[in-house]
Amino acid sequence: MHIALLTHHYAPEVGAPQRRWRAFSRRFHAAGHRVSVLTPPPHYPRGLLDPDTAPAHLPGNSHDGEWGERVHRVRFRPHEAGLKSRSIDQAIASADSVATGIRVFGPRANRPDVIIGTAPGLPTIPAALTLGAALRRPVVVEMRDAWPDLIGPSGMLGPDDKRSPAFRRTVEFAHEAITRWQRNTAAVVTTTQGFAEVLRDRGVKRVHVVRNGSTLENLPVLPPPTPHPGLKVLYLGTMGRSQGLETTIRAAAMVKERGGDITLRVGGSGADEPALRVLARELHAPVEFLGRVPHEKVADQYAWCDTAVVSLRGWQPFEWTIPSKLYEIMGLRRHVSGSVAGEAAEIIKEAEAGFAVTPEAPELLAQGWFSLLADRSQLDVGDTGRRWVQDNAHHDRLASNYLGMLAEIVAR
Repeated sequence: MHIALLTHHYAPEVGAPQRRWRAFSRRFHAAGHRVSVLTPPPHYPRGLLDPDTAPAHLPGNSHDGEWGERVHRVRFRPHEAGLKSRSIDQAIASADSVATGIRVFGPRANRPDVIIGTAPGLPTIPAALTLGAALRRPVVVEMRDAWPDLIGPSGMLGPDDKRSPAFRRTVEFAHEAITRWQRNTAAVVTTTQGFAEVLRDRGVKRVHVVRNGSTLENLPVLPPPTPHPGLKVLYLGTMGRSQGLETTIRAAAMVKERGGDITLRVGGSGADEPALRVLARELHAPVEFLGRVPHEKVADQYAWCDTAVVSLRGWQPFEWTIPSKLYEIMGLRRHVSGSVAGEAAEIIKEAEAGFAVTPEAPELLAQGWFSLLADRSQLDVGDTGRRWVQDNAHHDRLASNYLGMLAEIVAR
């Protein structure tokens, strides 16, 4: 098959969607399939083009990717942290993906067999559908987050004031538009079973689950934490509104105030980082901010910690969301401190990988950490989490399932 991918995030950027499609591109190509990628130059997460960006990665250029895929770089707009600025960037990249796709794939011999649009960014969805219509090819839309259900709680359309008729109408219109796009695809791919069921209940007939995953061969098997005073807690990842990390900082402050010996390290970046730093100072919380941690240093941070945090806000759509970081932590054999609900909490409990408490409940998270301080034997989670990842979220298995689904669509 010739598979065309539209994505706003791709290597050499580093992040969850980049890792997902780096893994799939590698395996698709190794299985004998041709992969073409339409994507802007690397500018995540700062929104700016790095001065040292390779000329081949600039808009209008094409180059071979790391695994033999052909990457076509489209136009973009440097953006700031705000939603409006990022949305304009995504819209420009998506529009140029359509134009570039028609130009590159115009000759019939060069047309893909199937087109995949992965979201977010949301403008990728109509772009993939438009390109599919122009080339008369089936379109698969991949929903890595629970859209359109995140529109209201995320605040992307303004304050979440359910009493406002204008707000309700805007949210309803956005829901209807995105659901219509989902129904008009050859298939929708979700990363969780819960969200797949939600879409099926809305009349989206062809929904497949292909989880985020991990490549265990790339993850060291960490030994259990060594005995030492206190508790070492780590969070690595995005510091945005969705993660609700103020809960983690407040919980750490509670443990310290009540005489517990705890150190919380927070690594990464995001829109909420300045506010989180201020909160930590105000609470005199035992928090160390690391900034962005280079990929080659990530395993060292997990080796340092006793338990690693996975956190989301208590919004209903997050009950159908599983942070990809969870699989990485489980694969490393580190204890998970989950401030999550729904499917993510169920996996932590099923895999006996740690504990999960109600999101946005710092008191409950602090209680979990006091329990670990009282009985450090709980920190040795053994192999159960790693085995769960092997059986349910290994990239080899996920890529094989994805290819099987794509082959069925192409054969229709």
